[in-house]
Amino acid sequence: MAIERTLSILKPDALEKGAIGKIISRFEQAGLIPIGVRLQHLSKSEAEGFYAVHKERPFFKDLVSFMMSGPVVLMCLQGENAVLKNRELMGATDPKKADPGTIRADFAKSIDANTVHGSDSLENAKNEIAYFFRSTELFEYSHKK
Repeated sequence: MAIERTLSILKPDALEKGAIGKIISRFEQAGLIPIGVRLQHLSKSEAEGFYAVHKERPFFKDLVSFMMSGPVVLMCLQGENAVLKNRELMGATDPKKADPGTIRADFAKSIDANTVHGSDSLENAKNEIAYFFRSTELFEYSHKK
């Protein structure tokens, strides 16, 4: 299996609920190791730039406002099949449709305030990680058992 990296963002609602440790624990238990972590308050330009792919969608403005509404935890996670594993742990974008036991089913309150972001492909993961982290901010981790 391939060791991959993916971006995870714990959104402002995750911090409001005091769920940071619980969520990171789920990643670690699934073999996803945080190799870069930062607490940050996103500026308007950072949020707009990150979500630029959604610029023409009706929810773009609300999404940017939500992501600026409080601090977020930016993480680069590393592990076997990290992109897919992270997507499975997060659950469906709409928490009402997320499988029981997923992060969004357990912590998210709405499709807009859905607690976490995760890269949806290996290519997007590389771009998203580079958007928030310099390579010198990421640590190599050996996944030896």
